[in-house]
Amino acid sequence: MEFDIEKITTKGDTDTRPLFEMEQKGIFEKEIDRAVSEKRVDFAVHSMKDVPSTLDSSLTIACIPKRESANDILITNEGFSLDSIPSGSTVGSSSLRRAVQISRKRPDLNVKPIRGNIETRINKVTEKKIDGIVLAKAGISRLGVDTKHSVLSKDEFLPSPGQGALAIICRSDDSKTIQMLKKIEDANSRIEIEAERSLSEHIDSGCRFPVGAYASVKSDSLILKVGVYSMDGKKSILIEENGTVDNPFELGKKIGNELKSQGVSEIASNWREKLEEWNKQ
Repeated sequence: MEFDIEKITTKGDTDTRPLFEMEQKGIFEKEIDRAVSEKRVDFAVHSMKDVPSTLDSSLTIACIPKRESANDILITNEGFSLDSIPSGSTVGSSSLRRAVQISRKRPDLNVKPIRGNIETRINKVTEKKIDGIVLAKAGISRLGVDTKHSVLSKDEFLPSPGQGALAIICRSDDSKTIQMLKKIEDANSRIEIEAERSLSEHIDSGCRFPVGAYASVKSDSLILKVGVYSMDGKKSILIEENGTVDNPFELGKKIGNELKSQGVSEIASNWREKLEEWNKQ
């Protein structure tokens, strides 16, 4: 089957501010999805973690292909691990979640906000403007970029909900395209992502509020691990629950309610108050 590819530049591509400084959710996908809604294109491919937990009713996530690695990686010129990178090194991140997770494990490092596309961020390392950066492993793999890096454990560095997965979005009433896309659907990836997105929707998390979540299918069981962190990293809520593969939404909702009962709203409020201080670094 042949396809015509239309490249669309979005606000997320052109705005030079760090992602967490922007108010609007869906800054990478909204303009592209508008092209789908207006029938200028038949479907759109997004990084799942950039897709808001609720979509316009005219659109649907028609397909979730097999998920790639959800791990984060540390890129340095020397190939340091997070344990071996020298004290006092400066590590860049565009993600609030990653910034806090790095500081929790290595409080002796300087973690700074960083912006730009993947190539721009990697160049800051190779040009020695910064000692290291933390990125999603899947993003590097898709670009085919060769880097010296170490993989960070998902146990210590819970990824962003949906990280490593793709979302293929089309019009809800376009049954022909939906049927075509379903041929590359991965059932387990769909189940895992639905649990993670259900959690995000229930607590309304996003780029401005760091939540780590990773679901995994084990036979007929579904395991969802979630981590929420205060800005200084001193307070955290870590939850792991088991559910069934036939109801991933309920598992996400269950953990969302547990987070609320343990004070996630207070942590979210603290982030909003402290965000400007982080941005000034």
